[in-house]
Amino acid sequence: MGQQQLLLIVLGVIVVGIAVVVGINLFNANAVSANRDGVVSDLNNLGAMAQQFYKKPVSMGGGGNTFTGGDGWELPLELDTTANGIYVLTTPAAQQVVITGTGTENASNGSKIVHTATVGPTAITVVKTN
Repeated sequence: MGQQQLLLIVLGVIVVGIAVVVGINLFNANAVSANRDGVVSDLNNLGAMAQQFYKKPVSMGGGGNTFTGGDGWELPLELDTTANGIYVLTTPAAQQVVITGTGTENASNGSKIVHTATVGPTAITVVKTN
């Protein structure tokens, strides 16, 4: 085999190796991004449920313009863990509920994806914690 053929084979192996590494990195970045989007979507959904409870009268099983009214709003058991992550209700107050969502994927720094939703009577604010 000639020198030129060996050089082309080595060059081909290097190009294929680089393409595989780039593909793996793109796949991982897409997985993290999709998980972030899923956690934010779940938090918005849970926030909307909390607001629905807030606005519903106590006589109909709601909170009567408070998150702690009636029996108080709690995370639905079937939604506290989803394919996107785990959700925890922290410090429910009369006019505000805070929900923390921990994703299933690791962020670029190696720790799990974490977002926090602060739910008020008329607004849901989701903040990236990690």
